[in-house]
Amino acid sequence: MAGFLLITLLFYLNCGSFVVVISRPADGTTSRRATVALNTALTSTESLFSAGKPNTTEVPTTGFTTRYRKSISKPTTAPESLSEAAGKKTEREEEEGPPELECPPLGLESLKVKDTQLRASSYKRRGLGPHRGRLNIQSGTVDGDIYDGAWCAQYRDKKQWLEVDARRLTRFTGVILQGRNSIWSWDIVHTYKVQFSNDTLVWKPCMNGTEEAIFEGNQDAETPVLALFDTSTVARYIRINPQTWYQNGTKGDICLRAEVLGCALPDPNSIYPWQTEPTESKDKLDFRHHNYKEMRKLMKSVQDECPDITRIYSIGKSYTGLKLYVMEISDNPGKHELGEPEFRYVAGMHGNEVLGRELLLNLMQYICQEYKRGDQRIVHLVKETRIHLLPSMNPDGYEMAFKKGSELAGWSLGRYSYEGIDMNHNFADLNSVMWTAIELETDQSKLINHYFPIPEQYTTEEAFVASETRAVISWMQNIPFVLGANLHGGELVVTYPYDMTRDWAPREHTPTADESFFRWLAVVYASTNQVMSNHDRRPCHNKDFLRYNNIINGADWHNVPGSMNDFSYLHTNCFEVTVELSCDKFPHASELPIEWENNRESLLTYMEQVHRGIKGVVRDKDTGAGIADAVIKVDDIDHHIRSVADGDYWRLLNPGEYRVTATTDGYFPSSRTCQVMYDHYPTICDFRLTKMPKERLKELLMKGGKLPKDLQLRLRQLRMRKLRVTTKAINRRRAAAAKRAKRV
Repeated sequence: MAGFLLITLLFYLNCGSFVVVISRPADGTTSRRATVALNTALTSTESLFSAGKPNTTEVPTTGFTTRYRKSISKPTTAPESLSEAAGKKTEREEEEGPPELECPPLGLESLKVKDTQLRASSYKRRGLGPHRGRLNIQSGTVDGDIYDGAWCAQYRDKKQWLEVDARRLTRFTGVILQGRNSIWSWDIVHTYKVQFSNDTLVWKPCMNGTEEAIFEGNQDAETPVLALFDTSTVARYIRINPQTWYQNGTKGDICLRAEVLGCALPDPNSIYPWQTEPTESKDKLDFRHHNYKEMRKLMKSVQDECPDITRIYSIGKSYTGLKLYVMEISDNPGKHELGEPEFRYVAGMHGNEVLGRELLLNLMQYICQEYKRGDQRIVHLVKETRIHLLPSMNPDGYEMAFKKGSELAGWSLGRYSYEGIDMNHNFADLNSVMWTAIELETDQSKLINHYFPIPEQYTTEEAFVASETRAVISWMQNIPFVLGANLHGGELVVTYPYDMTRDWAPREHTPTADESFFRWLAVVYASTNQVMSNHDRRPCHNKDFLRYNNIINGADWHNVPGSMNDFSYLHTNCFEVTVELSCDKFPHASELPIEWENNRESLLTYMEQVHRGIKGVVRDKDTGAGIADAVIKVDDIDHHIRSVADGDYWRLLNPGEYRVTATTDGYFPSSRTCQVMYDHYPTICDFRLTKMPKERLKELLMKGGKLPKDLQLRLRQLRMRKLRVTTKAINRRRAAAAKRAKRV
């Protein structure tokens, strides 16, 4: 081993294969012989290709492309049509989804590939630079800004290219292509070539037999089209070289978004762990995508492992009959305990935003494992909180996206319910009800600021409300949730209510009465998330949320009427935010361990916020029984909450001193000052309400019991007062009658 360390790599070039032996000095420096060997290999492989017949279409293609499935056809056959491809799906594919790709994506979509790794022959302007040529990247609403929806070449010729630097030797296996995302322009690449290099000086094309391979591109701007190379190729750099594109007369531009598939080979220069980015998690969890059947199996396995603290229940069914399963985690599952707050996470409202689903499945596994291990943080959380995890609110949409796979589902497939409903806009619009009442009511004391009733037209069978939405609303009404979060994907930001603008403006800051606490909740998640808190990260799509510290008022981002967050705040006691978990809506399975590491601390810390503020029990002073539906008012915060069935309540508040009043019909109001500290537990503020005498008297008379002496005395006083009042009224009427008679 003295002198040189021999490393053997299986080296593929020009879509053919052979073996190259690379030598490296033992001191870790790159050998000149290795570089020469690679460059020689790059220039000496033309004769290694097996013969193959090119297609006889007008623009010859390899037939390596499929728009709808991940399997590939042979080079000598033409691409299948949609109907043919769909007809050949096996039963196994229908049940389990598409097979895994041989190699994962490099990470253009997930931003694992940095902007500095992307180059292009030319680009029209900064907003259409190579850094925008990422699969599923979304443009802004205005063409011409710095956030456009593709890489677009400055020139319209066959010499244009988009280049990706993998930064190490990589076995490239395929390319995925999309057109330009824009509401104003239609730009797509119909066919393209691929070239490889190790030094960007010498480039060799991917071959189809004796001719340069031409791959089929897009027919529309949004459907991802996968091209798998017949034989994988090892290199560091890869170029996509468009050959034909949508001309649009003379105005058609060469524009594309792409992802590259490849397996990184061991780097002989990176011999220490700190030299490579982590790709695994220390937690032993099931890191893969789970369809409906697999999700049920995993949840059942968690329940079997931790039967004393878990319970699985269903809150309803989707349109196609898939159950909406919830995992409850508590030291006394199935029962609401006095003084113990209820927490919920909801994921998968949009079926194609799948990371939240997998994170909640990981979370239930993690809590079970750590509880059994005796982790005091988890033990305390389980014993003091009743946790509900709904991993898939839209299972129908998820199944559609899952069958296409993480790279081919596109941006919107599976977003909506089976009926085509966007459930993020499907809850009752109580914001408009509230704001209309404020405008019309002259007596401000008659206005309500919480527990707004659902409009009658929304509750009819004919209302365009998804069955999944109805199930979640019923769930909210049956369980007294205190805090929750709605997990989405496609961005990196935490949004808080209101999500709807007051005057239907496209965007406008629209705060709630609890703005300061909602901002705290958003900061808690964003500041503990490893990606959001990284100030060197680039924006996902068309808005730089780093400028807002990765939190924003929902309505200040875009107007969302009928959101679950607003409905929850106005119809129940529950405060809820939306967490956009990643730039990539459907991350590849290989990225799930790191996504768990990014979000684990955030998920736990956010749950712990349910113990912020004050809590207590509202009781009858005489009987000690809990009083349900008592209104809890906090001075200077125009939003009340109510006690639940047993009289217990929870009011989320930031640290400070508050004047709190409990009131309900038939009782005298009671007020007290409550001090909220910075501790991770709530301040206890109990209330004992005294019944009004009339109410107490009614209650005793109904029971037929003997009146206590104090009540007998009070009853005598009330009767004497009533007698005096009626006597004065009679005397006034008599005096008035006497005057009239005298005049006559």
